[in-house]
Amino acid sequence: VALLNVDTVADPDWLSELVAVMEQSPEDLGALASGMVRMDDPALVDDAGDILSWYGSALKRGHGRSVEEYQTAGEVFSVCAGAALYRKSFFDRVGVFDEAFTSYLEDIDLCLRGRIMGYHYRYVPTARVLHQGHSAGVVGAYYVFLMTRNRLMVFLKNIPAALFFRHLHQIVYGQIYYFLIYRKPIASLRGYFSLITLLPHIIASRRWLAERRADTNSIDDLLLSEELGEESLGQKIKRKFRR
Repeated sequence: VALLNVDTVADPDWLSELVAVMEQSPEDLGALASGMVRMDDPALVDDAGDILSWYGSALKRGHGRSVEEYQTAGEVFSVCAGAALYRKSFFDRVGVFDEAFTSYLEDIDLCLRGRIMGYHYRYVPTARVLHQGHSAGVVGAYYVFLMTRNRLMVFLKNIPAALFFRHLHQIVYGQIYYFLIYRKPIASLRGYFSLITLLPHIIASRRWLAERRADTNSIDDLLLSEELGEESLGQKIKRKFRR
């Protein structure tokens, strides 16, 4: 199953490159990430696979760096659904995208479920796609609402309870960090409160964890633990009080 966003332009051999890799790979390879480059500057990477941290930050691997640095295929945490190839058997077993997310992080949610169930993913730089993406620095209230809600929902749906509480300080830190970064408190609070109505869905969704193949330590290692940004949360708070 190939997915391609409307704001992309794929090279003529994009799909054949992905299919060739998939056909030569074992069944536990669930999906392939494309070599997504910036449409306004094809010499720079837009996305070479996605990363998730315990702070809730979902990052584009290689974003803004030279394409020459990302010419080697390899395993990635997650694939960007904007230009990806999935096995149908992967969807049959793991499930499809969760519509409760509406937009943003639904591909992270899906790939995290897959990783916990024993699947892995690879980056294919030769499967090149130009991606326009959204304007940098433009953060609207609806975006903040969805990201605030979805960032926490990824953890609540997919992380075993013991592991969730092990990293609770980082998860909370991340929530405070983004609350300050976005500077749209009403939208952020709406995101948190909207989770209340989704609790039945979240609880029902956690039933699949009984089938997980990855142990707790393996799941722990999947997510990054590095602190967010160049400026710590404490520094941000101090700077805001000085204002």
